[in-house]
Amino acid sequence: MGRFPLFMLIVVGALSTAPAQAETQYVTDQLQITMRAGESTRYKIIRMLESGTPLDVLSVNQTTEYARVRTEDGKLGYVLISQLQKEPAARAQIANLQTQLAELKQAPDALAAKLSKLQSEHAILIEDAQALKQAKQQLEQELATIRHASANVLEITNERDRLRIQASELTREREELMQEQTEARNQIKQRWFMLGAAVLFGGVLLGLLLPHLKFRRRKSSWGSF
Repeated sequence: MGRFPLFMLIVVGALSTAPAQAETQYVTDQLQITMRAGESTRYKIIRMLESGTPLDVLSVNQTTEYARVRTEDGKLGYVLISQLQKEPAARAQIANLQTQLAELKQAPDALAAKLSKLQSEHAILIEDAQALKQAKQQLEQELATIRHASANVLEITNERDRLRIQASELTREREELMQEQTEARNQIKQRWFMLGAAVLFGGVLLGLLLPHLKFRRRKSSWGSF
């Protein structure tokens, strides 16, 4: 019969140390608590935990009133259940609230700075838009100038071609006139040559005939005596 109560105690102890579903709990609002290597004060202290330190509760032993926990850096140990609570310690909550309050106080300044930055960026965009508009106008003016110059170039090209044709015609006419002048000179030379030859021939003929004419006159005058 003595073994049965011992068996029951073992069963009850096993049930009381059943692993709990891991949940995050926090060290109570005390300065420090001890995390030990086992479930009693006989085990050595392996770490001192500050108030508000988050711990993952792996199992709870209601008999020893210890919980097996794991720190954020993976350290395993045991702490008293009474030193844990489901909400962060008041000190940690106050610190968190103070941090949030400081952030809220800084929010207007941050928003003002952001607004100022956006306004500056908007001003820069406006300046860029104006610069682009001016550049567009300048390009349009340059394009108009190029088009006008192109039109002038076309007119100049047409005028040059027309003048070339006209110069070619004038050259042809000049060559024709020179040819006509050459032919006229040749004709004049031929006429002068023929006239000179005729005069020479007439002079020679006259020189040959004059003696005979004088002789006949003398002979006729002699016959009259």
